[in-house]
Amino acid sequence: MPTQMPFEGLLLGAALTVVGLIISWVVWRRKGASAGLRAVAWSLLPLAFGLIGLMGLLASLAGQLVRFFGGLVFDPLAWAGVVVAGVAVVLWTIGRLLRGRSRPAAPAEQPASTQGRPASPAVGKGSQGPRSSAGVDDEFAEIEELLRKRGIT
Repeated sequence: MPTQMPFEGLLLGAALTVVGLIISWVVWRRKGASAGLRAVAWSLLPLAFGLIGLMGLLASLAGQLVRFFGGLVFDPLAWAGVVVAGVAVVLWTIGRLLRGRSRPAAPAEQPASTQGRPASPAVGKGSQGPRSSAGVDDEFAEIEELLRKRGIT
């Protein structure tokens, strides 16, 4: 490994940090101190990587990723893998939809603790049936009454 690599990584990290700090200044002016400080924090990371000596590793990783995705574009076997992954996602989605439809319907009677209240649908499922407009109006009336009591409306 050449002895110049850490110095070159440090220079690259410093250059990226300067560019990031310029962008951070613009963010600070437009969005305020909170967003500006977060941008400054992100801007200091390339300098930290350069000082630690990780710039060479990150450059090598970026090069390998470019080669991987470049090879993926022209490799028919890789495209077959993408198709198989797509089929797996479609089958999984269909299985989830079928699972939701195959559950037995709720019993006609409600427990005593829930009588008088409208049934709410389970989380992640659509409504069990059409709700009457009177039930919806009653709920909105209750909400409006609470807002009036609090002096919000």
